[in-house]
Amino acid sequence: MKYVQEYRDSTLVKNLKNKIEELTTQSWSIMEICGGQTHAIMKYNIEELLPESITLIHGPGCPVCVTPLEKIDKAINIASRKDVIFTTYGDMMRVPGSKDDLLTVKANGSDVRMVYSPLDAVKIAESNPNKKVVFFAVGFETTAPANAASVLEAKRRGLKNFSLLASHVLVPPAIEALLSDSTAKIDGFLAAGHVCTVMGYNEYQPLVEKYKTPIVVTGFEPVDIMQGIYMVVKQLEEGRADLENQYSRVVLKDGNLAAKNVTFSVYEVGDMTWRGIGVIPNSGYNISEKYSEFDAEKIFDIEDLKVEEPESCIAGLILQGKKKPIECGEFGINCTPEHPLGAPMVSTEGACAAYFHYK
Repeated sequence: MKYVQEYRDSTLVKNLKNKIEELTTQSWSIMEICGGQTHAIMKYNIEELLPESITLIHGPGCPVCVTPLEKIDKAINIASRKDVIFTTYGDMMRVPGSKDDLLTVKANGSDVRMVYSPLDAVKIAESNPNKKVVFFAVGFETTAPANAASVLEAKRRGLKNFSLLASHVLVPPAIEALLSDSTAKIDGFLAAGHVCTVMGYNEYQPLVEKYKTPIVVTGFEPVDIMQGIYMVVKQLEEGRADLENQYSRVVLKDGNLAAKNVTFSVYEVGDMTWRGIGVIPNSGYNISEKYSEFDAEKIFDIEDLKVEEPESCIAGLILQGKKKPIECGEFGINCTPEHPLGAPMVSTEGACAAYFHYK
C-alpha cells in the first residue's frame, strides 16, 4: 500500500533509532502537538525506542479534548429541546459536561444522532423541515473546510432549519501559549501534518523566530514520527531553530488554497476557550456575521456559561504537557473509557485513552 506500508518499515525505524542515538549528547524535551501522533507513539512503542535523554511531551492536539465544558453544556442545552435534532460525531457523544453527556441526553428521549459528515446533517435538515437541525462542529483547522462547506450547501439549498454549534480551535496560537508559559520546558515541536495539509506551514515561521524553537511538520506513521524526532534533535544538537517539513509527500508550504477559501468564507478568527487551559487569544474560528443565521449560539440565544472543571480531573495539566496520564490518581481507577472523568479518556485522539489502550 503506497505511502503507508513503507512508512511502517521496521528497518527504516531501526536505522532512524540508531541515528538519533548517535546524534544525541544531552537531554531534550519534544512535544508532539497532535493527538493522532500521540496514539501512534503509544501504539508502536516509539518512546521505548528513544534514548532516555529524549522526553516526548503530549500536547493539546485533540479537538474533542480541548472543547470546553461550557460548550458541552451548551450542546446539551440545545439537544434537550423538543424541536431539535442534534447531530455530532461519535466521540463527542460521551464527552462529559458539568452534569451529563450527549449520550445520556439521547437515552432520556432527545433526538441526538451520530453522523459521519456535516453534510449528513444538511440532508437530515432537508428531510425534516419542521425540526431545527444542529451539527456540533468541533475540530482543528483540518475539519473547518467541510463544516464551512455544509453552511454554504445549506444556504444553496435554501434551508432555514440548519445551524452549527462551532468549537474550532487553531494550532499556532496554542503553540505560542505553551511557549510563552515560563513553566513549560519544551525544546522543540512536531507539528500536526494533517492541519498543515490544509493550512500550510507559513504561520509557524514567526513562532520559530520569536522563541528560537525548532518546529518540524510531521506525519503519523512510525517512520514519519522517528524522522520528525531526528530532524528536531539534529537542529537542537547543532544549535539551530528552523521550520522544516518532514511530511513533504502531503504538505505544501501554502497548504490547500481551495479549502482555506471555503473556511474563510464562513469563519473569522477570534478568541477561544480551551478546556483546562482557558482563553487563548485569536485561537479559534467563529461563524462570521454574514452567516449568523447558521450560528446555533445566536439562534438559541444561550447565555455564556461559566463551568468549573472537576477537581479530580487533571485534563488541563495533561493537555499542556505538564503531566502524563499515568501521573493522575484517577487514571484507570475512577477514570476509564467506560466511565471517563474528562475528555482525554474519551476521544480517539486523547492522551489518556492512548495510555489506557496501549500502556
